[in-house]
Amino acid sequence: MVKVYSGLSGSGKTKQMIQTINDAALNESGSVVCIEKGNKLTYDINYKVRLIDYREYKLEGAEALKAFISGLHAGNFDITHIFLKSVHRLLGTDKAEAITAFCDWCEGFGSANSVSFTMSAPIDPEHAPESLRKYF
Repeated sequence: MVKVYSGLSGSGKTKQMIQTINDAALNESGSVVCIEKGNKLTYDINYKVRLIDYREYKLEGAEALKAFISGLHAGNFDITHIFLKSVHRLLGTDKAEAITAFCDWCEGFGSANSVSFTMSAPIDPEHAPESLRKYF
């Protein structure tokens, strides 16, 4: 499953993400991981969640992010949910086509490995392509 919280800046995406992350930490039986660029969520999310500051690894682009996620899963098969705050920052682009392609990859990876993905992106839902709207 892939879920994208979309909306322009100030629309409440981060607040929704924090609530969903904390719910997952309390209700899921496996490991929960949150990847962000920076450490803004440090004091907002449950201590059980593995919070990763993506900047520490100096990686850029979609292929690097896919490899990073694959490596996380290879090291811990118990991961059941991966959260990606501001996925456009992790990918290095805010183009809807790139975010859609990444969501499609997450859908395939998640189905094959029983991992759910939830992410936020600053995309106006009214102007998003139909291929991306299916993840909203």
